[in-house]
Amino acid sequence: MPAPALPLLRTRSIRRDLLWGILLPVVVFVVYNTTSLYRQSLSALNTAYDRSLLASAKVISEQLDVHGYDDLAIVSSTVPYSALEAFEADNQTRMFYRVSTPQGEMISGFAELPAWKGSIPQRPAYAALVDFYDTRFRGMPVRVAALLQPVASASGRGMAVIQVAETLEQRESLARQILIATLIKQGLLFACIAIVVLAVVRRSTQPVLQLSRQLTERSGDDLSALRIPPDTPREIRPLADATNQVMARLAHLLRHQKRFVRDASHQLRTPLAVLKTQVQSAQRGDLPAPEALAEIAATVDRATQLANQMLSLAKIEQMRQEAPPQDEDLTGILRSMVIELSPLIADKNLQFSLDAQPVRVRAHPWMLRELLRNLLHNAIQHSPPEAPLEVSLHGAQQHLGNGQARLCIRDHGPGLSPGMQARLFQPFATGSGSRPGGTGLGLAICHEIAQACGATIQLQNRGAHGQVKGLDTVVVFPPAAPM
Repeated sequence: MPAPALPLLRTRSIRRDLLWGILLPVVVFVVYNTTSLYRQSLSALNTAYDRSLLASAKVISEQLDVHGYDDLAIVSSTVPYSALEAFEADNQTRMFYRVSTPQGEMISGFAELPAWKGSIPQRPAYAALVDFYDTRFRGMPVRVAALLQPVASASGRGMAVIQVAETLEQRESLARQILIATLIKQGLLFACIAIVVLAVVRRSTQPVLQLSRQLTERSGDDLSALRIPPDTPREIRPLADATNQVMARLAHLLRHQKRFVRDASHQLRTPLAVLKTQVQSAQRGDLPAPEALAEIAATVDRATQLANQMLSLAKIEQMRQEAPPQDEDLTGILRSMVIELSPLIADKNLQFSLDAQPVRVRAHPWMLRELLRNLLHNAIQHSPPEAPLEVSLHGAQQHLGNGQARLCIRDHGPGLSPGMQARLFQPFATGSGSRPGGTGLGLAICHEIAQACGATIQLQNRGAHGQVKGLDTVVVFPPAAPM
């Protein structure tokens, strides 16, 4: 049964990841920026209102008079409340003042306003001995400026503390307006960023959706390459290229499978039909039993050989998809194949010679054994009795300077006609000198194995002046991996 689909909320989305990854930092930045702007605006607002409080205190200081000097000085004040009306911003804001001695003795103003008990900052913001602080007066929050003001006249010199308090209605109203304006601007900024991000993310993920639509809209047997538009982002191209590579491998496997089924059905039909005819003939008694059984056995052997070789072709394609092979001892495999085929060599009394240097190649052991078995078997079958058969295997130090290995099998058979040299690597193609019962798959298997190993294989007639003295089969393997 197919695996159940994951719930939508649990399915990871690239678009959602991009939106969260971009918009979340933007939200954090907008909140921080809004808070910072609000605090800066509020600080500038307080600075402006504090300056107004200081101006009010200085106006009051101009209305003071003094008699006596220093500790004996008596400060008097005739400040009317109307002197503060010019500094009241609106009908809601009210201002209060108190004039007292540095010791806190009341001189004039609102007696219930608490006396100043603070200290002058070491680095005041203004060129005056002033201290700003927040307190409550008559149940209302107020901002107070306490000005330590020297007072001098023709009849004396002294010191006075002038406190001017202002209610916070106007400040709070302006602060709300600043906050609302800041939030509106930052909200518009965030909305613009969100719209741009959404558009960019949608546009960036569109190529993925286009590739997905191409895959979903095509038929099940369509393994052609995906169309990659020229404007596809380079981040998406590796995915598209990898998909096309998979499509190419699947198409190759499908073609190979179809060819295998076609060839198997075509090639096995003939021996099976012949076998059926031979069995029917034996049942009728057309031939003596030993002769009929011999014909049946020969047909079964040919069908078995054909099936085994076709399975070998299929196995080559399967092994191409497996893990990369390791370095193998080609010399050892060659010697084992010679020993395995030695009865055939002895049967023809061939003058066999082997010159093999230690060589390692990168390939699957089964492929190497199958390649050598088919090449040696083909050379033995086409060699005349008592003829020489020479096999040599050399590495880079002997012949080649690029790390390659060279296998050469020299027989003294009839060779190949020019037309057959191009067809011998094709399945079911046989030469003029092929043995009876040959399937024509041996060299096709060798060619497929050579391609799978990255090697090249050539069949070259040997001779001069149109006289063929034999056939050289040469296989050149790529260099093995460095130790």
